[in-house]
Amino acid sequence: MKIKQFEYGPLSHYSYAIISDGEMAVIDPQRNPKLYYNYAKTHKAKITMVLETHPHADFVSSHVQIHKENGATIYHSKKLEANYPFTAFDDGDSITLGQITLKAILTPGHSPDSISIVAVEGDETFVFTGDTLFVGDVGRPDLREDSGKDERRELAEAMYHTMQKKYNDVPDDAIVYPAHGAGSLCGKSMGDAHSSTFGEERKNNWAFKKQSKEKFVETLLESLPFVPSYFPFNVTINKLGAATLETAIASVPFIPKSTALGLVVDMRDEETFKKGHLKGSINIQAVSDDAQFETWLGAIVRPKEEFTLVIDGKEHVDKLLNRVAKIGYEKQLIQVITIAEEDQTVIKQLNFKDFKKNPDTYTIVDVRNTSEVEEGKIFDKALSHPLHELRHTVDSIPTDKPIVVHCAGGYRSAAGSSIIAKYLDARVFDLGDNVKDFK
Repeated sequence: MKIKQFEYGPLSHYSYAIISDGEMAVIDPQRNPKLYYNYAKTHKAKITMVLETHPHADFVSSHVQIHKENGATIYHSKKLEANYPFTAFDDGDSITLGQITLKAILTPGHSPDSISIVAVEGDETFVFTGDTLFVGDVGRPDLREDSGKDERRELAEAMYHTMQKKYNDVPDDAIVYPAHGAGSLCGKSMGDAHSSTFGEERKNNWAFKKQSKEKFVETLLESLPFVPSYFPFNVTINKLGAATLETAIASVPFIPKSTALGLVVDMRDEETFKKGHLKGSINIQAVSDDAQFETWLGAIVRPKEEFTLVIDGKEHVDKLLNRVAKIGYEKQLIQVITIAEEDQTVIKQLNFKDFKKNPDTYTIVDVRNTSEVEEGKIFDKALSHPLHELRHTVDSIPTDKPIVVHCAGGYRSAAGSSIIAKYLDARVFDLGDNVKDFK
């Protein structure tokens, strides 16, 4: 048995390939299936099945594309109301991949249709736990499209039952392979490790500890991170089945030095953006391969809201289109453009010495998440406007003083300051990484 873990850093997403006797299964694939095709080709294997642990909220899966292009059978719970051909895979069901037996365990809690996939060959056991069990944590119960208080509590109670009962027959030496790691918004406090064992999780994971259902539910529902607006949208796409990636992104035109249409998102680095950008642009940086561009694009721009993407060069078109498509936003992307020098607006630099000496002469806006602010303010008089809510709350920010925006390190404050500058007639400055001087 060969197992390959594929990591996509910006979303802290893990997907998997399993090979036995020339047959390959893909589990929880990301939007672009080429990496799985290349892996199959390298190992002279045929992709015969693709398994989904649940309909994902934070990314668009390529399960339907893999099915169409390879004839692979899609397996997941019958509880997932899918709009494409699939084979039900639930408690008591098993399938064979070469010498490997794959068994399903229905493990609701993150979603009502979550399964864990147990792979057994000889005395080796591997469990692909999706968003149910993470290293050090379990999945959130509040990411479904119709998730109200009652639904969240019902799923939290289901998670309690899952952790108390559903994994009892899994041996301690079984390897835990989750769908996400630290940094993902699908959990609260995941560990940094890419995998674990059930023995380690039973020893160290809070969700395996003996506790009352009430205590478990209270802990799971406490201080949940925000839900980006695109999450329910992606659940729907994954239930319907996404279009083939190449076809989807081919319809988006690249027009150098064009006029912007719709909302304007500028992916360039903050320094370049400040030196010159289209007036009213929102700076969501995607220069680094590790930047959380997808998360913040989907948190700031609403599903189905049309936008133009400003990039820094033609050579980056394909890469950026792939990143937009990872969250299913390619259909609302009107065009990809570069901009002419004569069209650019410049942002003035903050007089940092004056700000440091006279902070009360500025309105300070903190765009960190609520949970971060609750752990401690950086500036006592700062106004809290979490970045994912800022477009809705910006009108309440006073404009009688210059505005200085900060986050924890500079990435979010670049986006936040550009949003405020777009919607308010005010002098707006980004504190950027100078925030470290105040920690």
